[in-house]
Amino acid sequence: MTLKLLAEDADDLAVISAALQDSIGKIGDIRFSASARQLTLLLNRYRWEGERRTRVGTALQLGSVLSVKSRNLRRTARSAVVELLAIGFEAGDPPGGLVTFSFAGGGDLKVEVECLDVILADITGSWGARTEPSHEGA
Repeated sequence: MTLKLLAEDADDLAVISAALQDSIGKIGDIRFSASARQLTLLLNRYRWEGERRTRVGTALQLGSVLSVKSRNLRRTARSAVVELLAIGFEAGDPPGGLVTFSFAGGGDLKVEVECLDVILADITGSWGARTEPSHEGA
């Protein structure tokens, strides 16, 4: 099963956030193109739906991006691994706002968007995950 989702409002983005919970990726696989106004993240998504204990390569792209700011994510540490906890949206001047990617360890990306224009698509086959993510004590 290949997952493909679009988000054009906060409720849609909440579905994508749930699908991407516990995804892992490298800082070097987060790319912003100011000229194209796009932010792209390549992640290994834990498959909470369907066949459990597997991961799949996933691409997430945000369009209509005005700016990107990071906190506690060292861009020079391109091979550093990050774990995505959640994606949130704070409405601003409609239909725009601020998309926040929250990572384990306290890092985050704050992405100002003109409007919500988000695409998620699985781009590889799945493979076995060593463990299922745990949220004990959370």
